[in-house]
Amino acid sequence: MKSNRIITIIFILVVALIIALAAYFINDRAQKSDEDPNSLIDNLAVVENMKLGITNYDTMNPFLTRNRDIINYDKLIFEPLVNITPDYHVTLCLAKDVNRIDDTKYEVKIDKDIKWQNGSNLKPEDVKFTIERLKERNCVYSNNVAAVESVDITGDDTCIIHLKYRVDFFEYNLSFPIMSSSYYEGEDFNTSSKIPIGTGMYKIASIDNDNIFLIINDKWHKLKTNKPRTSTITIHRYSAIGEMYNAFKLGNIDIISTKMGNYADYVGTMGYSRKEYIGRNFDFLSLNCNDSILSDVHVRRAIAFAINKESLVSSVYGNNRVVSDNPMDYGSYLNSDENKTYFSQDQARSELTQGGWVDSGSGWVKDGVLLTITMTVPNNDQGRIDSANNIRTQLSYIGINVRLSLVSYDNYLSIVNNKNYQMLFTGVQDSINPNLNYFYGEGNLANYNNSELISNIGYLDKYQDIIKQSNIDVPYIGLYRDKGTLILNANVGGEFQCTSFNIYNNFDKWYRQQ
Repeated sequence: MKSNRIITIIFILVVALIIALAAYFINDRAQKSDEDPNSLIDNLAVVENMKLGITNYDTMNPFLTRNRDIINYDKLIFEPLVNITPDYHVTLCLAKDVNRIDDTKYEVKIDKDIKWQNGSNLKPEDVKFTIERLKERNCVYSNNVAAVESVDITGDDTCIIHLKYRVDFFEYNLSFPIMSSSYYEGEDFNTSSKIPIGTGMYKIASIDNDNIFLIINDKWHKLKTNKPRTSTITIHRYSAIGEMYNAFKLGNIDIISTKMGNYADYVGTMGYSRKEYIGRNFDFLSLNCNDSILSDVHVRRAIAFAINKESLVSSVYGNNRVVSDNPMDYGSYLNSDENKTYFSQDQARSELTQGGWVDSGSGWVKDGVLLTITMTVPNNDQGRIDSANNIRTQLSYIGINVRLSLVSYDNYLSIVNNKNYQMLFTGVQDSINPNLNYFYGEGNLANYNNSELISNIGYLDKYQDIIKQSNIDVPYIGLYRDKGTLILNANVGGEFQCTSFNIYNNFDKWYRQQ
């Protein structure tokens, strides 16, 4: 009996010792992790190569490609004068300073110690060369330099960009990739067969019929502080998207970027993770403030309160859209959660009553006029047509009658240009530049006029006030945005900060485990 008690005591002591040791090691590991967030990751068995995929390959030149995936991959190879952060601040990259001299003149100082991957130094001539090439053609970055008249080289690290007219927050426009002038000297940039070079994190080692192979750029100016965890990248080329998705299922690709809502039909629902990001394609209703009925702010507010956007996005798009309230809510620091609008049928009815409208039982009436709205919708977009029908039904619940006017795309463009509509279902791709003139400036789409608000458009610190006032006056009703998804195989990890501007943002901290 005594020996059993001794054994029991020894067992308890051993268990207690094991628990104490486990607690010590866990705490010690946590402390090390707190001291260095990357300590745990550094101990992982990280695979050298990341495997990506692409269809419809044309060229890796960011100015010549028509492929959106290549535009995304090129962010790993080429760099701009300024970068855009995940919350859409501007930070310096190849430029070490950008000074606004006056409304149409900007001085750009580049970091001349930065090297191209072939070892030559960055120079202001590269900025001039890049802008001139962009102005020669229509590509994804052409609008960035549309206002540029000329570029003067004024020093070994300085150039002056002259604009044709003032562009508010022009520094945002300097986010296009810079190309090497000396590398293409004596060649036709548009037809050159050279593999393009950059200053970025990776360089193109080879391109063949099956793959594009990237390796770390040993000349990258951030290599000492931001060394990538992934040494090489293989971009496999596929003839069809179904083939690429199948390769992902088989583990031959680690990451797929998509805006398709039905990607689960291709890859299933298990064995991978997802990282979603908000897009800048913004659909909204524009309410003509010059219209005899919609000039009544109470009617505009009533319409805004009566639309359940969550229900709209769920019913029409299966939640493959993100509810959106205003032009700045794609992740920008200029937006605030306080600027969200909300759904309330009771508040909608209250607004109409405050505006002098009377519910007759068959609709709202004021001064003998029945409240009826005509919504103009382009007939080439089934999603917008379905959304318009959904909104029409929602507005009918509070007694607002809506007629749909489906118009051809050409007629739609004419209506937008002439602003001859009552309520318009439309959308834009928000620019990286946060300028709000399109929505609130003189001659804006909604014929909205608020002089105090217009005077604030050029000042970023006034943007909260602008959105707040817009929510009161309701010239527009934001509906939804597109969203993108990174589909990641289970072995892919890291710190993900994807944005619509750069889905591979922070890629130096991504990795693939064995």
